[in-house]
Amino acid sequence: MGKYSHSKLSAFEHCKLKYKFKYIDKIKPEIEKTIEIHLGEVVHETLEWIYRKVIENQIPSLDNTLNFFAEKWQEKYIPEILIVKKEMTEKDYFSKGVQFILDYYMKHQPFDDNTLELEKKIILKLGEHEIIGFIDRLAFNKKTEEFEIHDYKTSNTIPSREKIESDRQLALYSIAIKEIFGEEKKICLIWHYLNFDEKICSRRTKEQLEELKKEIVSVINKIESEKEFPYNKSPLCNWCEYKNICPAFPNSARQKTL
Repeated sequence: MGKYSHSKLSAFEHCKLKYKFKYIDKIKPEIEKTIEIHLGEVVHETLEWIYRKVIENQIPSLDNTLNFFAEKWQEKYIPEILIVKKEMTEKDYFSKGVQFILDYYMKHQPFDDNTLELEKKIILKLGEHEIIGFIDRLAFNKKTEEFEIHDYKTSNTIPSREKIESDRQLALYSIAIKEIFGEEKKICLIWHYLNFDEKICSRRTKEQLEELKKEIVSVINKIESEKEFPYNKSPLCNWCEYKNICPAFPNSARQKTL
């Protein structure tokens, strides 16, 4: 039985060689993480902490929340972290994170949207394969009688409406939630684009979810039949943890642009 995740499938689609390095050869990268990954990790952990406190009937103060973020930032920061954008510093990214948390806190306090679970693990079986994932936050909206799958994004761009409507990750999670709570249950997919203080919602029909299952199986079949694993050179390469061993960059210097 093959085990996959959204990120694993996406790695193959973006660059087959990176997929091979990471998931087949299991090469430990020289660069453990980028500053963007660090920012995302700490922001996610802070928002999870807020809601865990709320579930325990404690609403953390803004000061305590920002202190938690600052402590986790320092705790998880590593000196070797990769900062591709040379005009940005660690302090710049830290300040962005503080702003993300501040904006979110002010907009959503007292966080009374009936959160059910945090970092909920889901396992979706598609034939002989399993898709594994983690939902940032699962809530139930009593007004609309919908389950809500919340996801936090710290990226610098907002995708087009077309891309949102075809997004695979949360749609996959919704299939698993329907299997748990009932196929007839209504589900709203919600992305929080923190860099823009904006929330985007989307819903999927039964037909769309059935088509998605077929698409995922098709991607898995391509992965399992692939023999060559060629690289795909793109602007994303500057953030790739395997750039220093990639044949597309035989004399790679991370400070250089593509």
